[in-house]
Amino acid sequence: MKTKDFMYDGEKKLDLKKLSTNGKEYKPDKQKTIEKTAKMLPRLGELQSRLYAEAKEGLLVILQAIDAAGKDSTIKHVMSGINPQGVIVTSFKQPTSAELAHGFLWRIEKAIPERGYIGIMNRSHYEDVLTVKVNKFYKSYNMPGRCIDMSEKEFFKNRYRMINNYEEYLSLSGYRIIKIFLNVSADKQKERFLERIDNPAKNWKFSASDLKERAKWDEYREAFEDAINATGTKTAPWYVLPADRKWLTRYLVTKILLETLEDMDPQFPKLSKEETAKLGDYKTALLNEK
Repeated sequence: MKTKDFMYDGEKKLDLKKLSTNGKEYKPDKQKTIEKTAKMLPRLGELQSRLYAEAKEGLLVILQAIDAAGKDSTIKHVMSGINPQGVIVTSFKQPTSAELAHGFLWRIEKAIPERGYIGIMNRSHYEDVLTVKVNKFYKSYNMPGRCIDMSEKEFFKNRYRMINNYEEYLSLSGYRIIKIFLNVSADKQKERFLERIDNPAKNWKFSASDLKERAKWDEYREAFEDAINATGTKTAPWYVLPADRKWLTRYLVTKILLETLEDMDPQFPKLSKEETAKLGDYKTALLNEK
């Protein structure tokens, strides 16, 4: 099972109807897969420490999915082996009035961490070509006619172009970008919604709006396909991962992050010869303390 099997970087077209949401075709062994994930976490933590110390590159991880696909639990599990000091997680909710009064990338730019950090976006600027598209929110935007008086196809074509340009800008500013779509089935979403209703500890996670959005399943699937096909690039590839089995999803996300960090190959900063020579004196001073 290679991560490239799940990659969309412009070389091939995504058709979600043809993709498995459980990954059974790869015949993964659950226990072995869980063990492999656990073995990768220490190495992930080591590379993250180097990334933080070097502060030369940043890693941006974008998570998108339909509700109940497992974004929160994936973040919690995969990041369990990483020092929280070097990770910034941003969850994007419905835009505020101030955010709507700016360009749609404004709130995203504010969330980009310094180089040296891993920035995780739980939803992102892609909501502006997903939820906005499905619900036609853009039609009510307080913007000049030259910005919105056009066909839906043209409007979102412009947004895809802006996103690609923005992600290229981030890349040229020293960031690696990983975009992950958790591909859950309608049946599994239903099962997880019912669990949220039946389990008092998870009641807070359920909202009536979830059912309204579920009724637009086909529209969302089309919106995801369009967005991924239009914005999957060599610079910022998408990974479309089966999300019905969380243990498999976590393994793939961990592996993608690990492979990316290994390719980045961050190193601990090296002291100059002069600074290194002084270390002996510092050690002597400490040992001679009374």
